[in-house]
Amino acid sequence: MLRDYVNATIGFEELAAELGKSSKSLQRMLSTGGNPAAENLLGILRVLQQREAVRVRVKLLRKVA
Repeated sequence: MLRDYVNATIGFEELAAELGKSSKSLQRMLSTGGNPAAENLLGILRVLQQREAVRVRVKLLRKVA
């Protein structure tokens, strides 16, 4: 879903320029089998929040046994 969002908004070329990474590398990270490191994922989210005026919130839920 994040890959589709990037494609529909700023695009991988612009995101890559912001992060100092290759666009192909970012596309692989966000592919179905991709596994981005936390640093890369947080960088992507930071850029999208700044450029697209969106906010990402994480809510932790305690699992009840």
